[in-house]
Amino acid sequence: MQRQHAPNRADVVGSFLRPDAIKQARVKFASGEIDARQLRAVEDEAIRHVVEQQCACGLQVVTDGEFRRAWWHFDFFDGLQGVERYDASQGIQFNGVQTKAHGVRVTSKLGFGSHPMLDDFRYLQSISGSAQAKMTIPSPSVLHFRGGRKDIDLTVYPELDAYFDDLAQTWRDAIHAFYAAGCRNLQLDDTVWAYLCSDDQRRQIRERGDDPDQLARTYAQVLNKALEGKPDDLTVGLHVCRGNFRSTWISEGGYEPVAEILFGTVNVDAFFLEYDNDRSGDFAPLRFVRPGKQQVVLGLITTKSGELENPEGVKARLEEAAKYVAKAQICLSPQCGFASTEEGNSLTEAQQWDKVRLVTQIASEVW
Repeated sequence: MQRQHAPNRADVVGSFLRPDAIKQARVKFASGEIDARQLRAVEDEAIRHVVEQQCACGLQVVTDGEFRRAWWHFDFFDGLQGVERYDASQGIQFNGVQTKAHGVRVTSKLGFGSHPMLDDFRYLQSISGSAQAKMTIPSPSVLHFRGGRKDIDLTVYPELDAYFDDLAQTWRDAIHAFYAAGCRNLQLDDTVWAYLCSDDQRRQIRERGDDPDQLARTYAQVLNKALEGKPDDLTVGLHVCRGNFRSTWISEGGYEPVAEILFGTVNVDAFFLEYDNDRSGDFAPLRFVRPGKQQVVLGLITTKSGELENPEGVKARLEEAAKYVAKAQICLSPQCGFASTEEGNSLTEAQQWDKVRLVTQIASEVW
C-alpha cells in the first residue's frame, strides 16, 4: 500500500486488548507494590510492542492502543479543568451488562490546561517511525450528554449557552495543543450521535427533559466551533459508536435521523462509522456526505467477535456504499476499538490481529 494522507484506506479506531503485563502492573500499582513511574515504564514497553504489531499488519497509522487508560472517555475527562469524577449510583447499562459505576460532573469553569495526555501522545509520536501517530479523545458532546444538566453546577453555569461556549473552546484548545505537540491525526470518539439514532434512546432523552433534535443541532454547533481555525494539515475524524463494552452494545438504529445534520454540516475531515451489523442500518444516509469534502471510514469488520468476515462480502458492501458516496472518499476499518475499556471485548489477541490484517488485505486489493 502507498502511504496516504490520513485517514488511510486501511485504518483503526484506536484501542487494543490490554496485554497481561499491563493488567498485572495495574493490580500492583493499585496495591502499592509499584509506583506511577514503574507503571508507566511497563506501559511504555507495551505501547512500543503494540505499535510494532500494527505496523507488521500493514497499517500506516498507529495508536497507543489506549493502554494508559481504563476507559475511552473518563480518563480524558479527568485531565480537564473544571471536571470531577465521582462514584455513580449505577454503571452505564449495556445490552445485558453494566460498566463500573462512575460519572463526571462539571464543578468549575471548563478548560483544557496542561493535559497529561499530551505527554502520552508525544511518547507515541517518538516511537511511531514511518507510520503516522493517531491520538484518540472523546468528543465534546459526550461530556455534556453523560450527565446532562444535573451534572453541571448551576452556580458555575446558570445558563447552558455559556457552558456550550466553554465546551467548544476547551476542545478547540485541545485540538491546537495536540497539534503543537506534533499530532496530525486526531480522532474524536462519540457515542451520542448513535444514541440520537435510536428510538429507545430518543425516548429516554425526552423523558429526562431534552429534545433529541435540538441536541443534534447543539452538538453540531459545538463541534464546528471547536474546529474553527483547525490547521489545514491536521486531520480530525469523528467516530460514531453504538457502545462497546465486553462485546455488548447500547444503541441501535440507522444514521437517517441525524444524517443531514451530521454528514451535511459537521466540518470534520472523516467519519468513522459502524456498519458491522443490521443495527447500523443501510448506506442510504451517506448521500448527505459532501462530495469531495470528507472521507467515510466504514467499520465493516466487527471487533465484538473473533470470527473473520468473508473478504468478498466486505468488498461487496464497499461497492454498495459507493452508490451513495464516491469510492474515492471511502476507507475501511474495524467497527470500533477492541477494548474501549480495560476489560476488552470477547476475542483473543490472535483474533484481534487477524482482524487488522484482514482490513489491510482488503484495502490493498480494493484500492
